[in-house]
Formats: sequence, structure tokens, C-alpha cells
Amino acid sequence: MDFQHENGRYFLEKDGKTIAEVLYTTINDGKTLSLNSTIVDPSLRGQGVARQLVDTVVHEAQANGQTVKPVCSYARALFFRNPDIYQEIEYKS
Repeated sequence: MDFQHENGRYFLEKDGKTIAEVLYTTINDGKTLSLNSTIVDPSLRGQGVARQLVDTVVHEAQANGQTVKPVCSYARALFFRNPDIYQEIEYKS
């Protein structure tokens, strides 16, 4: 899926309306991306869109040598359920 990117968010639009997005901020002196919110329109749920959004931020962090702090409930649950995938990138305070 091709997401659009603006500072602090990846998103998907349809007919000029945002139908999926992940919001993040840079923390820890630029060393960490904080996943603050993941929102997906009900019409897209169950299709893996939220995970793709989170993984897009994770890939950005990996490319830049950063860690990821899962703050929103979706990202926290995803990281918890899949430690084999996310434990290396997860920010540990």
C-alpha cells in the first residue's frame, strides 16, 4: 500500500478524505520515534492496514538508526504480541 507522508504522519486518502493514518513524534533527542496514534476507517479494518502503517514507521526508524516507542494502544498490543519482530527496535526506557 502506498502511504503519503507528511512530517509526523503517514496516511492514506480517498476522495480527499483521510481514511487511515499513523501519527508519530520524534523524542529522546531524535533517537526515537513515538507512535502516538493509529486510526483506520471501519471500511478498511481487518485488512492489515494499521499494521502496515506501524511497520512503515518502524522501517523509517530502522533506516535512520532510531528506536520506536509504541504509545498508542494498537502499537503497544502489536509490539507485545510480536516480540520476535519488534523487540530489537523497541525503545526501552
